[in-house]
Amino acid sequence: MYKVTILGFDQAYASAITGVLDIFGLAGITWQRMQGLPIKPLFDVQIASLNQRHVKCINQLELNAHVSIESVDKTDLLLIPTIGGDPIEVLKNNVELLAHIRKHYSLGADIASNCSGAFFLAQAGILDKRMATTHWGYADLFRQLYPNVNLHIDRMITEQDNIFCSGGGMAWFDLALLLIERYAGHDIATTTAKAHVIDLSRGDQSAYASLRTKKYHQDVEILAVQQWLEEHFAQKVVVDTLCEKVNLTSRTFVRRFKRATEQSPLAYLQGVRVEAAKKHLEASTHSVERIVNLVGYDDLSSFTRLFKKHTGLSPSQYGKKFRR
Repeated sequence: MYKVTILGFDQAYASAITGVLDIFGLAGITWQRMQGLPIKPLFDVQIASLNQRHVKCINQLELNAHVSIESVDKTDLLLIPTIGGDPIEVLKNNVELLAHIRKHYSLGADIASNCSGAFFLAQAGILDKRMATTHWGYADLFRQLYPNVNLHIDRMITEQDNIFCSGGGMAWFDLALLLIERYAGHDIATTTAKAHVIDLSRGDQSAYASLRTKKYHQDVEILAVQQWLEEHFAQKVVVDTLCEKVNLTSRTFVRRFKRATEQSPLAYLQGVRVEAAKKHLEASTHSVERIVNLVGYDDLSSFTRLFKKHTGLSPSQYGKKFRR
């Protein structure tokens, strides 16, 4: 059997520990039971913590560790669950875990993190110059702390040099199914997904992300323009009009806007319009054509391309997935 070790620490997501424990422990087994086949476990799964301490999860659930991480000499897979608390604070309180992550990586184990668990991998130094992902809400903080990591925040899962990362807090089952397929083959991963009634693949996490407008800068004129764009995005907007509102030349305005928001005025406006379209698609019964008009576009095909670039889905696909 393959040995899977889940690293336990205080303020972890309980579901990212217990869910992984279940899905690996039952990989293939649930299907075998339903089909009346002989039971053949494929994975030996254990929770390991420092000194085998209880793991106090973010939802106040306390989990028993099976072993101490210090006693784990070798494992096929070391999995780091989601950090439920403040990532910086949790890292500060678990510095000792970093050496164990580096140890098992050097021994050839697969190392995988779910969601904000990627902060542990980056802090351990094993993500430098490698591809990674984390929860889209932590993108700015992650880039600030770990500029040497090749972050792909749109990806649900990244894989490079036997290091795996997954996106959002509940992306642990996407990651688990990928790793089950890696060890046990496509058929076992497929039957595990069917037995647990979950999708084998959900694509990118960009469809789940919300607009993160950068307003923590101190440029008052640019803040005023951002506010105006978010209130009047459905109108026809030209840069010269925006410049006039804050009495700046076009060149100065564009330079200051990019410096403050890290986007051009056009890209910012497009993001605001996409976010408005997403809200219409989630809550209204308007047709896609009508929604496109409501957010300031006349050409359905060009807006569809823009929307798909931002979310990974067409407007109609997004509506089917998220409409209330």
